[in-house]
Amino acid sequence: MKILIRVVITAVALWTATALVDGVDVGGDSAVKRTLTFLAAGAVFGIVNAVVKPVVRLLGCALYALTLGLFALVVNAALLALTGWLSGGLGLEFHVRWFWPALWGAVIVSVVSWLLSLFVSDD
Repeated sequence: MKILIRVVITAVALWTATALVDGVDVGGDSAVKRTLTFLAAGAVFGIVNAVVKPVVRLLGCALYALTLGLFALVVNAALLALTGWLSGGLGLEFHVRWFWPALWGAVIVSVVSWLLSLFVSDD
């Protein structure tokens, strides 16, 4: 159940990013298809964060320390761009065009996910 809640939170965060950032887009001809695309992209984003992010943190530990954590913004942007690329490969209509939309989209996804997580208990 926790995984489903996290996917829904991420899907809402991705929806917010597509609404606010030009360059983070979702396609689909109906609301149902767009909703399913957001949910699937949320699942892909969760998998990318679970698999790739720990490796990048380990390898980029010095850059995190050197930039006082600002390198995390670049990593999150790259993970969102990777999610867009993987989603396209899976036939989902979720696209991230370039680095700057990925950066701002990642900031929005992080903030919205954090805010929504405040309302969900750990149990």
